[in-house]
Amino acid sequence: MATPVEPPNGVRTEGKHYFSMWQALFEIDTKYVPIKPIGRGAYGIVCSSVNRETNEKVAIKKIHNAFDNRIDAMRTLRELKLLRHLRHENVIALKDVMMPVHRRSFKDVYLVYELMDTDLHQIIKSSQALTNDHCQYFLFQLLRGLKYLHSANILHRDLKPGNLLINANCDLKICDFGLARTRVGKDQFMTEYVVTRWYRAPELLLCCDNYGTSIDVWSVGCIFAELLGRKPLFPGTECLNQLRLIINILGSQREEEIEFIDNPKARKFIKSLPCSQGTSFSRLYPHAHPLAVDLLQKMLVFDPSKRISVTEALQHPYMSSLYDPRCDSVAHAPVDMDIDEDLGEDMIREMMWKEMLHYHPEVLATANA
Repeated sequence: MATPVEPPNGVRTEGKHYFSMWQALFEIDTKYVPIKPIGRGAYGIVCSSVNRETNEKVAIKKIHNAFDNRIDAMRTLRELKLLRHLRHENVIALKDVMMPVHRRSFKDVYLVYELMDTDLHQIIKSSQALTNDHCQYFLFQLLRGLKYLHSANILHRDLKPGNLLINANCDLKICDFGLARTRVGKDQFMTEYVVTRWYRAPELLLCCDNYGTSIDVWSVGCIFAELLGRKPLFPGTECLNQLRLIINILGSQREEEIEFIDNPKARKFIKSLPCSQGTSFSRLYPHAHPLAVDLLQKMLVFDPSKRISVTEALQHPYMSSLYDPRCDSVAHAPVDMDIDEDLGEDMIREMMWKEMLHYHPEVLATANA
């Protein structure tokens, strides 16, 4: 539970109060009453809380020493910039970012999100029964949220069960936009480490220069398969092993199906793999609805140009009982997130401060007074 503590050095900052959770100090705005810690990871610690001005339950994520690692600091900045523009019921909402006391020297960042009960990873590994209706509804919401992101020109690039938050009534929201990118040129996206390996599309594993929205569709297919089978479909130990697992399931690819591979060494590796007839998804998931299997097959296609799109997936017969194109929500305009990847710590901190001001117009008004 959250334990009230004295401030460090005994100096109490106006508008803040102090709590200890999992041996970490939380210096948070007094309008938030922390309840208990609910998760921790490389990113920091998350606790549940209540905004006593609105009585709304929220989740507060503390990113400790946010600037110790420049790549992690860039991920936080990217999440801040993106989520300010995103408004969709299947995308997590960033409610607030707490203003630090010192503009040029703050170290910790506190992000306030809407509170969710769990994530899809926890549900998949639990003993809770997952019916066809569950699988269908989770997939439907994931596709709706993804269609919205793609309409805003955003690739998520790290879709996995742990990044899909779930409420008790089965509402699903996509989270963690630290690896997301927007298009930077015609048919060109920034390429560096993306997507947790088990959910990584072949074109990324093969280091192809050009990739598009179909990488997210591949990840959705892997997640859908995990829902149906209650275990990861391609749990590779490293990159080449990941490709072997994919070919073992999908079968060896014909020449025209690997034309998209622009790296000669990568193409040679695929050709060198032992011949595989593949395994049908209906055999892997004998209890799955036949239409679910058909949609899965269309998502997990090796050649990205032949992979089903998000819109086509929503229009697939498996989704017909849920999908109504009249209720589609798309972005009003593409999100432009042009961030210099070589920013130094001071500039990243300054850009974060400016993002925080969007949630605190009173601070901006004081500064401009």
